[in-house]
Amino acid sequence: MARPKKNPEQSKLEPSTIRPAISPEIREQRMIDLALDRAEQQLRDGTASAQVITHFLKLATEKERLEREKLESEAALKRAQVEAIKAEKESSELYAEAIAAMKLYSGNSEEYDFEYEDED
Repeated sequence: MARPKKNPEQSKLEPSTIRPAISPEIREQRMIDLALDRAEQQLRDGTASAQVITHFLKLATEKERLEREKLESEAALKRAQVEAIKAEKESSELYAEAIAAMKLYSGNSEEYDFEYEDED
């Protein structure tokens, strides 16, 4: 006897078929994906609430697009600032090492500070 086929929409949402999430971030992303799938289905069926429709209409506005671009630009600027700080720190460490090496090479290093006696 053949097993009855499941409805594809039901199988997507059945918790028993989904492996447990290994982190809270993955679980959150799965929940977001499920909510988006449900909202999309409701919009296709014509059963979406006014809140769902308004939410997605807002996402389609020019203002929302500009706000996203602004946030992306600000995030890129922050990443660049962090990289600049790291590079500056590495550069200052390299300069300190170079100065120490030059002192050692010239014989003015505090590490090898020898006392010489005059032969008079």
